Amino acid sequence: MTIEKSALPTTEEEWRVRLNPQEFRVLRQAGTEAPWTGEYVNTKTDGVYHCRACGAELFSSDTKFDSHCGWPSFDDAIPGTVVEIEDRSLGMLRTEIQCANCGSHLGHVFRGEGFTPKNTRHCVNSISVRLEPKG
Repeated sequence: MTIEKSALPTTEEEWRVRLNPQEFRVLRQAGTEAPWTGEYVNTKTDGVYHCRACGAELFSSDTKFDSHCGWPSFDDAIPGTVVEIEDRSLGMLRTEIQCANCGSHLGHVFRGEGFTPKNTRHCVNSISVRLEPKG
């Protein structure tokens, strides 16, 4: 269930109460979990991935693929659920992806790598999402 924007925390302190320290570091401070440590790296379960902070639907398991990068990868997001933001934090240009509902950090999107016909890889931290299995 998606939490409506009007019911979301409005301060980082309120987010700290809602999220555990690891979730807060990644979702609210744009941290990254270590590669190959996330619970969804190798998951093949059918279902929908929701934002761990607000519950919004973000990715279908139909778009998940093995990129062998150490994080769950999706070649597409559910339309309108993810926003892209220029990120120059590591001295290079990348594109950060955030939940369109709550602004939480999900990971980064990369294009032109040739992994899928869509040529797009949404590289997502497992701790940023929660899988709701189909059925």
